[in-house]
Amino acid sequence: MEHTEISEFGAILLFIIGGFLFIGVSLLASWLLRPRRPNPEKLAAYECGEEAIGNAWGNFNIKFYLVALVFILFDVEIIFLFPWATVFGQAALIEASNGLWGWFALIEMFIFIGMLAIGLAYVWAKGHLNWTKSFVQTTPFTSKVPEQLYQQINQKYERKAS
Repeated sequence: MEHTEISEFGAILLFIIGGFLFIGVSLLASWLLRPRRPNPEKLAAYECGEEAIGNAWGNFNIKFYLVALVFILFDVEIIFLFPWATVFGQAALIEASNGLWGWFALIEMFIFIGMLAIGLAYVWAKGHLNWTKSFVQTTPFTSKVPEQLYQQINQKYERKAS
């Protein structure tokens, strides 16, 4: 009788099937064992301890999007800097090329960082990094209660506090 081994793809398939089985059995067990006592408190939507108000599709400031794009730009820069430092910083390559490899790598990285700096300067010059505060316009309020009554109430509470 001939013994055959599972191919590498077969092993991966077994791990995937095992993972789905583990998830399915865990969800089924929790569904069977959990207590079922719904009440209005448990059925309410949770949003940072506050009751959810309004639609989730609210407007937001476009500056958040621009800040995210600038973050991704510099995040990608770091992703490119790490392999550059590990590959071009090898002493054997620099010694074999009489130092030319090191100078080439250094100049190449200055060009790369310079291009990113030009992009950052452009965004900065256009004013996309300036965070403008929104202007809140208030309407004057005239109360039917005389100002003297407010002052009397404030003095009354100041006396109680002291």
